[in-house]
Amino acid sequence: MSSLPLTTHRALVGGSTQGIGWAIAEALAAQGAGVTLLARNEARLRECAAALPVPAGQEHDYLVADFDNPEHLARVVHAYLAEHPGGFHILVNNTGGPPGGPLLEAPVAALQLAFNQHVVCNQLLAQALVPGMRAAGFGRIINIISTSVKIPLPGLGVSNTIRGAVASWAKTLANELGPHGITVNNVLPGATLTQRHHSLVAHKAAQTGHPMEAIENEMLKLIPARRFGLAEEVATAVAFLASPAAGYLNGINLPVDGGRTGSL
Repeated sequence: MSSLPLTTHRALVGGSTQGIGWAIAEALAAQGAGVTLLARNEARLRECAAALPVPAGQEHDYLVADFDNPEHLARVVHAYLAEHPGGFHILVNNTGGPPGGPLLEAPVAALQLAFNQHVVCNQLLAQALVPGMRAAGFGRIINIISTSVKIPLPGLGVSNTIRGAVASWAKTLANELGPHGITVNNVLPGATLTQRHHSLVAHKAAQTGHPMEAIENEMLKLIPARRFGLAEEVATAVAFLASPAAGYLNGINLPVDGGRTGSL
């Protein structure tokens, strides 16, 4: 197998200007893929695209779109595909998680927004990219969701609900697309040192009056590895699932959580 197994492939990576999304973009580029970054901050997108490693024969670019507006996202992607008929071989669905809080207290609008950002946008992107994957006889759709699809996490009511919907969407799509050489898998990050981790810990600290360090120490007690994950470790799992070597892995939920999830 080539040490750069994605040298003839292109990837579209959502939420790719920071955190896990950026780490995934770097990992795929390091494996030889041409990467198109997708996010809403054009200045940051420009900086990130210029910072990616550039394999021989590939180039990187970016698309500006906001997952709060699914219809605009679809228009942007279809316009890109009209100018780049080769399309994409890899789609990484990744966007910021909903705010924390009990489910019963969540306004309906919060559920509707999260459903649009995650399920609806994923659907529109898949519908746009799958025809090209079918034509190529190779496709990878990888969704970055959460271990909450196995065990709901306290205080993340909206996120638990929407992540579960994405997992069911992905499993259904995996069954439909498997015959075409296209796999659909979910990567489930546990507590990972990203901006979202810090914001969730800060929110809990504000609610309880406990120091952030004390809250993190309690979290660490639930992780057999006794540490938080790194975005790069999640990206490594994604890079493998995106590779030709993972062609027989389809419809799975892969936790990257240091062993925290208390289920098989």
